[in-house]
Amino acid sequence: MKSRSQLLKGVLEGCILAIMKQEPTYGYGLSVKLHDYGLTNISEGSIYPILLRLQKEKLIVGEMKDSPAGPKRKYYQLTEAGEEALIKFTQNWETIKNPVDQILRGEKQ
Repeated sequence: MKSRSQLLKGVLEGCILAIMKQEPTYGYGLSVKLHDYGLTNISEGSIYPILLRLQKEKLIVGEMKDSPAGPKRKYYQLTEAGEEALIKFTQNWETIKNPVDQILRGEKQ
């Protein structure tokens, strides 16, 4: 079976959008927040390509802002299209989450 990181690739984008809905954040900050939620296998190297893709798809926008420590950071926030994408992700996630949980527990509907 593929590693945990392979499984996460399918849901990481939705997790990133959800974190940005809470507050604008920068790449390393995303890494820290994902780690705080228990997603410890996510490296910055896998976050930045997603940020670039989300920005290209106009789901997020980035803005350089002063940092409390060190150089300026690029903070990202959701666009209206990003909020719609997050709603769609959440709906899709809900349709698969419960059946997968039932299968893993050996329960039938």
